[in-house]
Amino acid sequence: MAERDEPPQDGTEGAEPRDPAGGAGVPLDEDAAWAQIVAGYGEEPQVPEGWPEPEDRSGSGATAPESPKNTGIPDIPRNFVIRAPRPGPRDYELSDDGDEGHFVPPEPPPLPPSDVTTKFAWIAVLGGPLLVLGFVLLQEPLPWWAMVLGIGGFLGGFATLVARMKNGDEDDDPHGGAVV
Repeated sequence: MAERDEPPQDGTEGAEPRDPAGGAGVPLDEDAAWAQIVAGYGEEPQVPEGWPEPEDRSGSGATAPESPKNTGIPDIPRNFVIRAPRPGPRDYELSDDGDEGHFVPPEPPPLPPSDVTTKFAWIAVLGGPLLVLGFVLLQEPLPWWAMVLGIGGFLGGFATLVARMKNGDEDDDPHGGAVV
């Protein structure tokens, strides 16, 4: 950071900055300040001149009717009216006219039959990691054949599923869908 070349505000060269309490260059004694706060605990604060008295808040000089000591809770006017809320969109009720307008979706078509290769590929993709996970959860030593079967089955099944995926070139429309 660059140093400031401004002269001190009180005009003296090299004077210490003022503390917030208003003393010029005198450090603030925190222990004395806390002792003063603790000594004045429970006393009423001194009101500066020109301020209205606590009971005379209007500033007009007329005192309010006799009320209990100021408890910090404001007086609430008792002349307001509470009205029922207006009906809104969530207050709408449906009329029960039987089964009119009730939508029943049609039965979904059956899934297309899958071939045996796809079934075995999915069994290998899901079963290989489950085999290895079973050995780990049961805290059994993992033999070499279980590791080969688990990792090899996953990789082989995944490669089979990816190889059998359809790509964009096998569409029924050879022209890409654009008709001019």
